[in-house]
Amino acid sequence: MATAPRFWRENPSRYNLVGIKCNSCGRHFFPPRAICPVCHRKSVGKIEKIRLKGEGKIFSFTEVQEGLEELSMQKPYVVAMVEMEEGVRVTGQVIDCEACDLRIGTPVRATLRKLSDEGPSGVIHYGYKFVPVKEKAP
Repeated sequence: MATAPRFWRENPSRYNLVGIKCNSCGRHFFPPRAICPVCHRKSVGKIEKIRLKGEGKIFSFTEVQEGLEELSMQKPYVVAMVEMEEGVRVTGQVIDCEACDLRIGTPVRATLRKLSDEGPSGVIHYGYKFVPVKEKAP
């Protein structure tokens, strides 16, 4: 579990899916970083913060039977690697569905949800999770 100060420092990327775009090579990355992992020194001063649209498709997923203590009430739960429209891959929990309803390529969108809390009178931590996008009938 992240400490409260660290958690609050990471809120922009956690609440808004903020990543970076390297204006040297044109690639997007998440989470944000100070230097492009591809260009390295060439990217200094050429990094731009961007907000990801929050839409993508499941690249890979698994159903977790025994996992984090703070998610024990949700077991089993699904964790997926989502390829976002911008090309970055983001890992997150997929909610409001059953694992048997998911497939590689299932469209999803990010939504803000409660991640955890620090007891009855503690800090509540929010962040992104993913929900399947219902296909529109023709």
